[in-house]
Amino acid sequence: MKKLFTLHLAACAFLAFTGLNAQAADVQGSADAGKGKVWLCIGCHSIPDYRSDYPFVYHVPMLGGQNSGYIAAALSAYKKGERKHPTMRAIAASLSDQDMADIGEYYAAQTASSPNNPLK
Repeated sequence: MKKLFTLHLAACAFLAFTGLNAQAADVQGSADAGKGKVWLCIGCHSIPDYRSDYPFVYHVPMLGGQNSGYIAAALSAYKKGERKHPTMRAIAASLSDQDMADIGEYYAAQTASSPNNPLK
């Protein structure tokens, strides 16, 4: 009985350890996959000098050429509530880590002068 318990405990520890390692692995984004995921972003982030006025006046940045890791981190912060824009928080809440990485890679592949950072 004691041997069976030890074996069960070792198996649980192994599964927990491998699960944590898989979770800790970095998600690799794809610009091609991101193309189909930015449709909602374009509504605000593709308008030059756009300002949002809810609940405060925000300057909405163009995202083309931005660092992919920064975009993914910003989306994650909105999702967690660490950044406080209600619309962005609602949008980010629907995104997986893979979605955020893909969107980041898509915008990183654009340039700041890409016309409206279009879908290519």
